[in-house]
Amino acid sequence: MRMPEVDAVALERLLYSAVAAPSLHNTQPWRFGMDAGTGAIHVRVDRGRSLPYTDPRSRAQHLSVGAAVFNLRVAAAHFGWDPLVRLLPDPADLDLLAVVRLGAAAPDARPSYRELYDAVARRHTSRLPFTGRPVPDHIVAEMAAAARAEGAHLDMPDFAGTRRLLGLTAVAEDRNAADPARAAEARAWTSAPGAGTPYGIPLTSLGPRDVSARMPMRDFTGPLPALRLPALRFERHAQVSLLWTSHDRREDWLRAGQALERALLVATRHGVRTSMLHQAMEWEDLRAAMRGARQRCAPHLLIRFGYGPDGGRTPRAAARPAASGDRNHNAPDDDNVPVP
Repeated sequence: MRMPEVDAVALERLLYSAVAAPSLHNTQPWRFGMDAGTGAIHVRVDRGRSLPYTDPRSRAQHLSVGAAVFNLRVAAAHFGWDPLVRLLPDPADLDLLAVVRLGAAAPDARPSYRELYDAVARRHTSRLPFTGRPVPDHIVAEMAAAARAEGAHLDMPDFAGTRRLLGLTAVAEDRNAADPARAAEARAWTSAPGAGTPYGIPLTSLGPRDVSARMPMRDFTGPLPALRLPALRFERHAQVSLLWTSHDRREDWLRAGQALERALLVATRHGVRTSMLHQAMEWEDLRAAMRGARQRCAPHLLIRFGYGPDGGRTPRAAARPAASGDRNHNAPDDDNVPVP
């Protein structure tokens, strides 16, 4: 079969999908380059868009980059390539997290995840209340299977387990609010409407607090109550899932990011809204407590899902890759910078 040409238009389509991935505080900590000799796409972490208090080990950065890699795979498969991914390909180049080679794909051997392509542009976080209507078991099972296909686990706790996980998240949210450095870091990644930055979360995309205090949504406004939306009543019985891997290495973080995005795209395809509750992962003791009775479990994220409104969209920076034959080449930074 003739392989599609990787020209400028094709590359733009691929990267448009890649940068649609979710990232903590919409930091978008990825950079892209292309090896002119092989046509492989290099995916790097951009440490200039880090969260030193919220994510000191850069674990969430790796999850974000992993999600971008999965979107790249989905787009590549949709347009007729067979994407071959190598994670952490160079021990001497720690910022190079993945290399994606675009091979020829036979019509009868294209990966099934290519069918998620239409969901890539539609997926985004909803920080608004859900209706409380339960997501059917077959959709929940499909989300869990999507995570397993990428080497991770997505557990759906029972009522008591959900209360425990949300309780730990609430403790973490209280700690974050009481820590001036962490609260300031969160505020630094919010932006006013029309600010013109593609990074961070616009005020129009923030969600309300739960008037019943059952759902511990992150508060980005801190000591600025004038910026808060009026509190609303969230769903009484939340559906959540815990994303985890058996090990806690950098490669596991990248696989967890791909598993996360695959599960989110499956949910989006079925009309299910999602939001991420990461707060407990930002405190080592609370992250350890999220494991419960599991012996070999590295938790990465708590996902809330259900039916409800879309929520506000967050902007994306345009990806402008550069061709190079140098394996250490970095794609140039965007002209835009994070909100101060």
